[in-house]
Amino acid sequence: MITIERVSWDDPRGVVLRARMDDEMHERYGSSNGDEDPAISAERNRALAVDPSTVITSVLAIDESGEAVGHIAIRRLGDEVELKRLIVLTSARGKGAATALLDECERVGREVGAARLILQTGDKQPDAVALYEKTGWDRIPVYEPYIATMPWSFCFEKAL
Repeated sequence: MITIERVSWDDPRGVVLRARMDDEMHERYGSSNGDEDPAISAERNRALAVDPSTVITSVLAIDESGEAVGHIAIRRLGDEVELKRLIVLTSARGKGAATALLDECERVGREVGAARLILQTGDKQPDAVALYEKTGWDRIPVYEPYIATMPWSFCFEKAL
């Protein structure tokens, strides 16, 4: 049984889960960009960064033992509402945590009056792409700030 808890961006459980996500993404995408122009790397880091002042809320998925096993943040990106930093621990995958997190994001989006939610993922995250497609998200063109620095991005929207 998964329960959902809305928390602040700096909740320590969310911080730990985001660090785990960073480790997983470094495994998938690599941690260095070799001979890439440092300006491009810096721009990519800026695009991926989350300014805490833009976060509407973070959401945790809590398992039956009380452990936080999943995280997602909902932030303002200009006039849009974007989902960031979705992670579910490997041990909890396939148990409904990701779907519960996405459902809660839809509730938050409606509460703040968003017409849609958007998100970005990458080509080395086929599990994420499958999740979004399974849960009714539609692919959209890559949007800023990801266009120039992450050509391998896949972006999605969900109309509310």
